[in-house]
Amino acid sequence: MNAADPTDGGCPVPGRERSRVLLGHGSGGRLSAELIGEVLLPALGAAAGDGPLEDAAVVTSAGPALALSTDAYVVSPLFFAGGDIGCLAVHGTVNDLAMRAAMPLALCLAYVIEEGFPIEDLRRVAASAGAAARAAGVPVVTGDTKVVGRGAADGLFVVSTGLGRRLDGAAPSAAGAAPGDAVLLSGTLGNHGITVLSTREGLGFEADLRSDTRPLHRLVEAMVTAGGDALHALRDPTRGGLASAVNEIAGASGVGIEIEETALPVPGPVRAACELLGLDVAHVANEGCLVAFVAPDRAERVLAAMRARPEGRDAVRIGTVRDREPGTVWLRTAVGSRRVLDMLVGEQLPRIC
Repeated sequence: MNAADPTDGGCPVPGRERSRVLLGHGSGGRLSAELIGEVLLPALGAAAGDGPLEDAAVVTSAGPALALSTDAYVVSPLFFAGGDIGCLAVHGTVNDLAMRAAMPLALCLAYVIEEGFPIEDLRRVAASAGAAARAAGVPVVTGDTKVVGRGAADGLFVVSTGLGRRLDGAAPSAAGAAPGDAVLLSGTLGNHGITVLSTREGLGFEADLRSDTRPLHRLVEAMVTAGGDALHALRDPTRGGLASAVNEIAGASGVGIEIEETALPVPGPVRAACELLGLDVAHVANEGCLVAFVAPDRAERVLAAMRARPEGRDAVRIGTVRDREPGTVWLRTAVGSRRVLDMLVGEQLPRIC
């Protein structure tokens, strides 16, 4: 029975489909990594093993070190408790730059609009993106607009690109985690993913939840000031959630990581929703928190600096980097057992960002 064929009565878990793109290829998990490594990178003359896949690329220039990032946003619904596709596009790109310790200098926004999309909704999205950019202190300097036929874009897609200047004193990288590093998390898990899912499906959880979408560059600046080059790696756990983020770091850095389940900050409504729906909160997308790998001698100083910022007031230490079992992430459960915390294989929550 072919697991990739949902018509044969089997479990609809994606198998090794290689002829067509699956929804799971956009999950930020294992299928996404395969699509990038086997199709997209080779077309650019690169290989998956050439270096870590970062949230933003460092651009070599004669002046200050720069970082460049781009992302596309296809969230459904477009409006949800705590945000919308407009502010999400700004925050997401600002945060991707911040994960390389870069402060945003300029943004580009492109809108792909389906024929028949309400002008008033477009006005709301554009106003939200503009307000988010102003609040983040970064100008939108250029952009583009395309209109496609009915049924070709599901309303509205937004593409954002950002240029940033790297801060002096730190060079975090997905390949930078080292044995002994403390694993720090800046805030609670699951708010964004569960809010968007609940709004989309009318589940009612959004009455007690709001998306955590927000910019994190000022939080990162405070962390760099406190920790300097002890800040080894940063990642924002968006698609694929915390599990994908820490697995990407473990693989790129060649280290093992142990996460304490009891240390994970999960709001009550998120926990209840995950239990009801059978979801693992470690796979749920977030848009306003980051995970940091910090040398142990400066971890407490960085943690204090995080908690002094509103974006990091709920920051906690959730784990430790080990020098054994490289590339593997272990979750130490509440009962003291250990299990592998792997990347999501398929798509748990589609169209989440």
